[in-house]
Amino acid sequence: MLGRLAILVTVSAWIFYVISTIIKQLVDNPNSGFRFTFETFSYLTVVTFLTFSALMYLLARQGALHRFKEHRRVPRGELDGHFADCNEAITVLVPSYAEEPHVVRATLWSAALQEFPDLRVVLLLDDPPFPTDPDVLQRLEDTRALAGQISSALAVPAARANAALAAFEARQGQPEDLDAAVELSALIAEYEAAVDWLEAMAEAEAVEDHVDEFFVDLVIMGLARELRLVLLALNAAQAQNTAPNPERMKQLYLRLTWVFNATTGTFERKRYASLSHEANKAMNLNAYISLMGKRWNREETAGNVVLRPAVQPREDDLVVPDSTYLLTLDADSLLLRDYCLRLVYFLESAGNERVAVTQTPYSSFRGAPTRIERIAGATTDIQHILHQGMTYYGATFWVGANAIIRKRALEDIVEVESVGGFEVRTYIQDRTVIEDTESSIDLGTHGWTLSNYPERLSYSATPPDFGSLVVQRRRWANGGLLILPKLWNQLSHRRSKRERILFREVLLRVNYMASITWASIGLLFLLAYPYDSRLLSPAVFVAALPYFLCMGSDLRDCGHRFSDIFRIYGFNLILLPVNLAGVLKSLQQGLTGDKIPFVRTPKVKNRTAAPAIYVLIPYAIVVFSVLTLWRDTQQGNWGNVAFATLNAVLAAGCIRAYIGLRNSAVDVFLGALNWLYVKPKSKVEAVSVVVPKTAEEVDWESILYHGDRRLNRDLRGGTDRRRRISLR
Repeated sequence: MLGRLAILVTVSAWIFYVISTIIKQLVDNPNSGFRFTFETFSYLTVVTFLTFSALMYLLARQGALHRFKEHRRVPRGELDGHFADCNEAITVLVPSYAEEPHVVRATLWSAALQEFPDLRVVLLLDDPPFPTDPDVLQRLEDTRALAGQISSALAVPAARANAALAAFEARQGQPEDLDAAVELSALIAEYEAAVDWLEAMAEAEAVEDHVDEFFVDLVIMGLARELRLVLLALNAAQAQNTAPNPERMKQLYLRLTWVFNATTGTFERKRYASLSHEANKAMNLNAYISLMGKRWNREETAGNVVLRPAVQPREDDLVVPDSTYLLTLDADSLLLRDYCLRLVYFLESAGNERVAVTQTPYSSFRGAPTRIERIAGATTDIQHILHQGMTYYGATFWVGANAIIRKRALEDIVEVESVGGFEVRTYIQDRTVIEDTESSIDLGTHGWTLSNYPERLSYSATPPDFGSLVVQRRRWANGGLLILPKLWNQLSHRRSKRERILFREVLLRVNYMASITWASIGLLFLLAYPYDSRLLSPAVFVAALPYFLCMGSDLRDCGHRFSDIFRIYGFNLILLPVNLAGVLKSLQQGLTGDKIPFVRTPKVKNRTAAPAIYVLIPYAIVVFSVLTLWRDTQQGNWGNVAFATLNAVLAAGCIRAYIGLRNSAVDVFLGALNWLYVKPKSKVEAVSVVVPKTAEEVDWESILYHGDRRLNRDLRGGTDRRRRISLR
């Protein structure tokens, strides 16, 4: 009821403002001049777009409330019964680039401990395979070893669970030999062994930060507590001289095999010249997906390895198993134990046959040590709610940190092209750096839908410092505008097929993709332009009030503080230049057609330095707000005085809390140093060309494979360089 009231107040206040202020000023001042007319319409435009975004928040929130109210958690017995005869497989793909091994390890374990009948976890390493730096090489080797370490650790409990299941099935084949009490005791012993193994693993884990604590408490011990709950039930049955029926006992044995039977592996696409080496997560995923379900011959060609479809099987072939479902999981994310079971069950439920992607938009880890990580986590937790509401109105977007995907749906949107003589299959588009959003539109065009599961089952790290946050948020702000034409084409296609399109769905989708553009530009206008005080009205404040009150309520429900609404406002102020940079990059790509490089969020223990411009502009916002405060105080423009005071106080507080005064000085100094310093070119690099002198030195394989391409590349350069080359 209060949600509906908030929507009504927002709309009514905006209408009242337009009538009582905008129209009234235009009628009362017909000869006010061009400047006042420009100010009137520009201010109305800014207020309208900001009010629209607030209204979309309230609308999505209202849909989320309906979903949470209607959601019924599927009982565990139904899940066990459904998957007891399941023959479908799921492949977990974990793309990783330059990640810390301990971060990747936790992610792989959270995936490997998923309860699912047929689970394969593949680490997609995107690091250069042959680094020369010893530290980088050691980190890479440590990361490569993770899959084998997990497989070895799971081998012992998996062997015991498999043997116990096989023995029970053998006894089940002779019903006359079954003794319910004996069978119950044997089952209890197996669950006690599984719990002991998990608790021993948790005890051996090193806990150094809040993410490690989450991993131990909610991933490992969460599963152990779940199995202990089963033990409680089995012990109670034993005390009551009863037991589950043989079919239920078999399901409980199967559950133990699901926990421990995961297969793990590692794949490095950059080892193969025939696969795309585009530096982004989308093509890392595409490279592996394109190999699935086939057998590939490795072929040496001029020092490189290419993959060709196997005509005659060989022992050293690369065999990539196929699966019905894919789970894409960022290397810094963790899944709770029943993520796969519940989401696949949802996909296989009646009425969901055309759902291509389901996910639980990730939440933040609790107990973050830095203020900026906590406030960034608060905005993430809010997004979880909004995405649930967007599903209610059919406006779901794929959020790439984690998702379960029907592989068949990806086959519908694949694009095939030939690059350098090799076939490159693109399932997930990499035209923009927000590949998941663009793929959502592609899937909708082909008649597929997406859905968010209304539980918090996935968690991911938020940047711990301002420098890494700048990289992440600038990427998030880039690309939405470029996808809008695709959305229009999708809607036109759906209309041509006479599909029903909800107006609310269109509004929510447009707001999701473009709101960061108009919100950033609108806030810039409000900060920088001295609007006439006659355009100000309490109605604008009333229109915004429900948005902030509802956000504060949502923050409190997510475990944060109601007062974080002020911190988030200041947080968005200091991120204004970052968001504007992302918007400008989108416009640049739209005009030039050049693809924007994918920049990964740094995930290192040391602080990441922020570019100087993103540090200096928040200070400029504070200074300009103080000047505006002084000027409007002289003019008696008290509405602008209040707004400027709020901006100055909150921006200054957020600079101190989230950037830091000392860190600001360091980042500005480093920025100036990087601008002044130019790395000198080596004279050897400028003129040196290695030319074979004898037949023994000629790389004949490269000549036969590449032809004159490599030679032409070596001959590129100035006239002086060519004069130094002599060919025999």
